[in-house]
Amino acid sequence: MTAIPSQRLTEFTAETLRARLPEALGLYVAAMNYPPDTARQRAPMWLAHTARPGWRCVGAISTDGALVGICYGYQGAAGQWWHEQVRRGLAMAASSTRANQWTRDYFELTELHVSPESQGRGIGEDLLRRTLEGVDSQRVLLSTPEGPTRAWRLYRRLGFVDVLRNYQFAGDPRPFAVLGRALPL
Repeated sequence: MTAIPSQRLTEFTAETLRARLPEALGLYVAAMNYPPDTARQRAPMWLAHTARPGWRCVGAISTDGALVGICYGYQGAAGQWWHEQVRRGLAMAASSTRANQWTRDYFELTELHVSPESQGRGIGEDLLRRTLEGVDSQRVLLSTPEGPTRAWRLYRRLGFVDVLRNYQFAGDPRPFAVLGRALPL
C-alpha cells in the first residue's frame, strides 16, 4: 500500500475549505455515493462547522493539485445535531451511563472521504492520523455506513470499537454505525 507523501497533506483553514468547497463536496458525494444535489444541501453546514471549537481540517492534494481526500472534525458538544442524534440512539439501545461515557469529552470526526479512484493507497489513514494529531480530547467518535468497506477496515485496524450499530440518522435511509476509541491513536 503506497501512502500519499506527507508533504501533500495540507492543513486547511476555514478560508481554504471555503475556496475548495465545491471540490471537497464533489469528493464527498462521490465517496458516499450520494445524489449530486447533496453537495448544495451540505455546503452551508460544512461552512458552519468551521466555527465550532477545536475545528481541524486536512486535505490530501495530488501532484497535479487536485483534492483527493478531505478530513475534518471538531469538539463534540451537547446541542450539536450529531451529538443529539447519537445520544438518542445510545439511550434507546443502551443505558444513559454508556451514553454519558461516550459523549463526554470527545472529538467528532465529522468527515473523512477519499476519492474513489484514490482509495486503497493509505490516504484515509494519513488524513485521519494528521487530523487527530494533538487533539486534546479523551476519545474520538465517528459514524460510517454499515457494511464491509475500506473505511470499516481502516477503523477496525486503528482500534475503533462499536459504540452504536445499525442506527438510522435523520435524512439518510442507510443504517450507520457509530465507532469510537480512546485518544491518542
